[in-house]
Amino acid sequence: MPQPTISKVFRIRRYDPARDRAPRWQDYRLDCDPMERVLTALNRIKWTQDGSLSYRRSCGHAVCGSCAMTIQGSSRLACKTLVKDIPEEVITVEPLKAFPVIKDLVVDMEPFYRNLRAVMPYLVNRAPPPVKERRQSPAQFELIDDASKCILCGACTSSCPSFWKNEQYLGPAALLKAWRFLGDSRDDAKDERIAAVNGRNGVWRCHTIFNCKEACPKDIDIPAALSQLKRAVVFGSVA
Repeated sequence: MPQPTISKVFRIRRYDPARDRAPRWQDYRLDCDPMERVLTALNRIKWTQDGSLSYRRSCGHAVCGSCAMTIQGSSRLACKTLVKDIPEEVITVEPLKAFPVIKDLVVDMEPFYRNLRAVMPYLVNRAPPPVKERRQSPAQFELIDDASKCILCGACTSSCPSFWKNEQYLGPAALLKAWRFLGDSRDDAKDERIAAVNGRNGVWRCHTIFNCKEACPKDIDIPAALSQLKRAVVFGSVA
């Protein structure tokens, strides 16, 4: 038997640089199915109430990370957040914290990608290419398995107080990516990676606040990975 619809007010933080001197709040009321996703609600608002609303979206299945935004004060994926999981009548939707706002819920992710590029987020292997794949054992892969699930949505970095204070800090997503390749048995750039994260805005600015772990839509234990990264920096190798 279908569940009855529930009436919700979506309070969205709007900002259009072409017309607004400062951000403003705008309310939209919708009758929602309890299992409806916030992203679906935003689509209905844009398609039936206000076509000027801007936000990012793509896969709708918590894979691409495009629809990361601040929902009810927390960094989340709109495609993964269900209306029924927010008991309040008013659901607030804002852009990700700590990033410059381009328009409405769309933020400039360049500071995020700049920090990501700094850690060399790709495999470096200087040996001649093998006939097939570069192999590693199940135990070797297990070391980086959790970190490999990152979809680069930016939710963790947006939730990090250290990044709020200093956007030059590499942030949890970039540091997690650094660990993903530093811990990879096939990688030959370990010294370069350690040097990249061992500066004043690197891994030592992580104060293990755990906001990143709470925000991660893939349930990655980011603090544990960054602890392994700190250990690798101290000892100069992956233990």
